[in-house]
Amino acid sequence: MDSNLFKTKSIEQLVGDVEHGGKALKRSLSAVDLTLLGIGAIIGTGIFVLTGTAAANQAGPAIIMSYLAAGLACAFAALCYAEFASMIPIAGSAYTYAYATLGELVAWMIGWDLILEYAVGSMTVAIGWSGYMQRLLAGFGIELPMAIAAAPPIGIINLPAVIIVLLIMVLLVIGIRESARFNAVMVAIKLVAVVFFLAAGVSYVEPANWQPFAPYGWPGIMSAAAVVFFAYIGFDAVSTTAEEAKNPQRDLPIGIIASLVVCTILYLAVGAVLTGIIPVVEYRALAEVLPGVAMVDQAESVKFLNAPVAFALSVIGQDWAAGLVSAGAVAGITSVMLVMLMSQPRIFFAMSRDRLLPQGVSKVHPRFGTPYITTIITCVVVALVAGVTQIQVVGEMTSIGTLFAFVVVCAAVLRLRQTRPEAKRPFRVPFGPIFPVLGILSCSYLMLSLPILTWVRFLVWLDLGMVIYWFYGRTHSPLVNAAESAKRTPMQSLANFVNTLGLLLIFNAACMVVLGYMTEFGITNETTAKWHEIGVTADQADTFGLQFLAVSIAVWLVGFGLTKASGEKG
Repeated sequence: MDSNLFKTKSIEQLVGDVEHGGKALKRSLSAVDLTLLGIGAIIGTGIFVLTGTAAANQAGPAIIMSYLAAGLACAFAALCYAEFASMIPIAGSAYTYAYATLGELVAWMIGWDLILEYAVGSMTVAIGWSGYMQRLLAGFGIELPMAIAAAPPIGIINLPAVIIVLLIMVLLVIGIRESARFNAVMVAIKLVAVVFFLAAGVSYVEPANWQPFAPYGWPGIMSAAAVVFFAYIGFDAVSTTAEEAKNPQRDLPIGIIASLVVCTILYLAVGAVLTGIIPVVEYRALAEVLPGVAMVDQAESVKFLNAPVAFALSVIGQDWAAGLVSAGAVAGITSVMLVMLMSQPRIFFAMSRDRLLPQGVSKVHPRFGTPYITTIITCVVVALVAGVTQIQVVGEMTSIGTLFAFVVVCAAVLRLRQTRPEAKRPFRVPFGPIFPVLGILSCSYLMLSLPILTWVRFLVWLDLGMVIYWFYGRTHSPLVNAAESAKRTPMQSLANFVNTLGLLLIFNAACMVVLGYMTEFGITNETTAKWHEIGVTADQADTFGLQFLAVSIAVWLVGFGLTKASGEKG
């Protein structure tokens, strides 16, 4: 097996490559800028859209418990991000941290996974932005034709989602400082909108709407927690701008932790008021998930799920307030897109600078000092996909990608403390290994609470990333052992490939086994896991996983046999 797969780059090498490689980004962000970027990324589609959809379809009024569970998992991960960001103040976020601790292969997989967090997350946000913008325009009597207002199968293309992404692309290419100023204005507007919703809605809260508190049970609460976890994405986005912070060792931990605390408080308040104003479960997408519980007309359900906060105000006769909240939501969601579309290109930039992606795309604009090529590529792809995709699919994909990154970062903190205990840590996670371990456990549990089809898509995405790494990144890596590669025979190359394929399949199968037994033991159920979406019944789930695992082990054994026969090192 290639010796470079699990080689790491030292912290000194990572920082040195940036400082002396001629591709450093411009430092211009303060602690306030970083905190506002965090709030800008966190408060948006989550609070204005996913709060309502997760409450209606998965948690009911217990959505506040979902937010608490997700927020606690985020708190553990945030502390780990803060420690790393203060130690390695360069672009790349979790990708860079994994490269320093767990090796090139894991770093690549995390970088590939982060596309789910930032690029796919941007698609989710763009679709949510379109829904609120159309509601705002409707308040002025402007109705867009359905053909250009929604993705298939309802329409042809979600044109507002496409346009807003392309406009933000122009702003991001112009400069980080200009983008931060724009973000600060958007953050102020949306904070006003959130406070305004709370003030306008609190007097209309009916405690009866909070009963039953958890109609979907504990599995529903945790399933919703895994979905609304998307709403917390943002504090980690701060770490992607580490290379552009003026004083990263001090300011990055402040920006990461402060933004998370402020937003958690607001989420709990909005969740309580929203579910107190209207009986959210009556607006669920499917009647059969709660047999015997009343459900409104499907058209009304769709309106609520597209813009829950504004719709709730309309229901209680506060149409004027709904219009103002929609305006604030448009501004707020715009800032989320800005930060996410700012973050993804910097991950690409770092991977390209490490030669795991083509080096030609890691160019810094000579005038603006921004990674303009990766920004343009990211935004064009996001715009096209957001125009033809439904919000629920991309929302769940973003959550699982983020959770996986958080698990790796928490594990990487523990690993680096073993391998580099003497390294300078301007910020250190308190209480030794306790918080990183709790971060791993809580984020893993939230991942396992997501629907099975989301897991299948996630694993297929990682497998695709592994294929790209195997045929490009692995051979172009600066850590590759050229002499080792030159001496390898075709049979040894085949053994190497089959062996690695077997291990990859075992990882996939192990995930399926765990998910199957969680359903078998009642930790999850068919309502939340949705095994039927892949043609498997809940009773067959554990057997399906074990059969998949047996096939995977057989593939690995073939690779192991070829390795021994060819003389390739295992």
